[in-house]
Amino acid sequence: MRNLATQLKANPDQPVHLAGWVNSRRDHGGLIFIDLRDHTGIIQLVITPDTPAAFKIAETLRDEFVISATGIVRERAPELRNLNLPTGNLEVVVSELSLINKSEPLPVNTHDEGAPSSEELRLKYRFLDLRRPSAQRILKRRAEFYRFMRDYMDAHDFIEITTPILANSSPEGARDFLVPSRLHPGQFYALPQAPQQFKQLLMVGGVPRYYQIAPCFRDEDPRADRLYGDFYQLDLEMSFVDDGEVVRQTVEPLIQDLVTKFAGKRLLTPDVPRYTYREVMEKYGTDKPDLRYGLELTDLTDALRSSNFKVFQTPCVKAIRVPGGAKFTRKQIDEFTDLARRHGAGGLAYILYENDTVRSPIAKFLTETELTTIQNLTGAENGDAVFFGAGERADVNRILGVMRIAFADALGLKDDQVVALCWVVDFPFYEWDDGAEKLDFGHNPFSLPKGGLKALRETDDKLQIVADQYDMVMNGYEICSGAVRNYNPEIMYEAFGILGYDHDYVAQRFGGMLSAFKFGAPPHAGCAFGIDRIFMVLESITNIRDIVAFPKNGSGVDLMMNSPSPVDPDQLTDAGIQLLPADE
Repeated sequence: MRNLATQLKANPDQPVHLAGWVNSRRDHGGLIFIDLRDHTGIIQLVITPDTPAAFKIAETLRDEFVISATGIVRERAPELRNLNLPTGNLEVVVSELSLINKSEPLPVNTHDEGAPSSEELRLKYRFLDLRRPSAQRILKRRAEFYRFMRDYMDAHDFIEITTPILANSSPEGARDFLVPSRLHPGQFYALPQAPQQFKQLLMVGGVPRYYQIAPCFRDEDPRADRLYGDFYQLDLEMSFVDDGEVVRQTVEPLIQDLVTKFAGKRLLTPDVPRYTYREVMEKYGTDKPDLRYGLELTDLTDALRSSNFKVFQTPCVKAIRVPGGAKFTRKQIDEFTDLARRHGAGGLAYILYENDTVRSPIAKFLTETELTTIQNLTGAENGDAVFFGAGERADVNRILGVMRIAFADALGLKDDQVVALCWVVDFPFYEWDDGAEKLDFGHNPFSLPKGGLKALRETDDKLQIVADQYDMVMNGYEICSGAVRNYNPEIMYEAFGILGYDHDYVAQRFGGMLSAFKFGAPPHAGCAFGIDRIFMVLESITNIRDIVAFPKNGSGVDLMMNSPSPVDPDQLTDAGIQLLPADE
């Protein structure tokens, strides 16, 4: 699609017909100037008294009226050019002007200039907010983004196939959105959290490589990095693949090309490094590390094992060296301490290194040897700070992982023109659910444990079982999750049996898949990319709601369409639903 400047430059001194919205109107007495806007840009219209019918209409126009105009394109006088617009050296002298529709005074700003409207107002009047040039640009860029992905997938022999929206309930780690069946009272469909079972069944059906840009539905609490309710992912699966590395090598060039060719950003490293889950948890305190900056966790447990400092007399002691952290103010350190406490720490011990001296509330409790050991192991230098975590290893990793991000934010270490990618592999097959006080699946019940049936039966500590599961991380966001799939019914029965589920439960929940696996199911593997998050990072946008046309607010409410909302009682009756009275 050509932009407005290109179209007009191609028609000098020629009549053109334009239509759009009045971006602004200026009455200079004998002349009226109108900035006309559409999705391609803005052009100045000039209306003179020499065209009385057009001049009369122009006198009545207001911002956001919809109009059409016919006129001659000409160059502006050099002293009247607007260098801030692509069309700033052109204007259209109007011969005919029509008013198509009027507009009431706008409740939100439809310009990128001026004070922005509040997000709640913007979401309520999203159809107006979308008129902003920056919003129009995002919609077009997102369409280009989809086309880029589809071109890559098509070129690599993937077949685009859509899967059902009305599906069965499946334990994907979040609550389902349920849809009552009118034809089958008391029974429900579920909106798919992911097309997981369907894409595996496609592999059984002989499809070699599948993909789709799939809508997914999860009834999760709102999160800053995920749209509430529904979101989209690039979902894919490959047949006759029994090693996750095959999938990783197939898809990572797509993401690298999106970074460099689509977004024009720089990759931190030419290759995508691989880390095990255990490595990133120990080194960064999170399974989605932002690698644009260092701030790695240093394990001091063995070095300080015999310390008399009571705080360090715990199962695990770790530290983060923060280059330049000695310049943190007392207020900043107090804020860091409050953050650590909110995440379960008792406090936040620290040492500041300035002018070859140590400044710290805990220095008096440590020997000179211990202070020297800390400095040597962390590599701290003048101007640096070292912050400590002590306690149970999992808690220390988690808390220092949060602090690492806070330190990076405070020091401005996140360059949004740089993209750091990595794969995290070998996730635990099971994890401990503290709330339920029992084992549960770590990532995905459809994944294949490394070692297969033997690992499930012979590993005493089930938490040590590893799955061939993998995530891709981009600048601290998990953008992809995948695995080699379990295509053996016996392994699936055993995996669920360890959690206390019997054969009947598994057969009831996954009967379709189990039945299919009995008829020559090939090995297969795949993954799914969270394209909303990827697009957000590539476009350097911090609010994920700004990248979709019609988002819900942070509470999961569509302010524009007033949903969720009550429905007619007759609809509930048809669906066989009776509402319980709300708790007082």
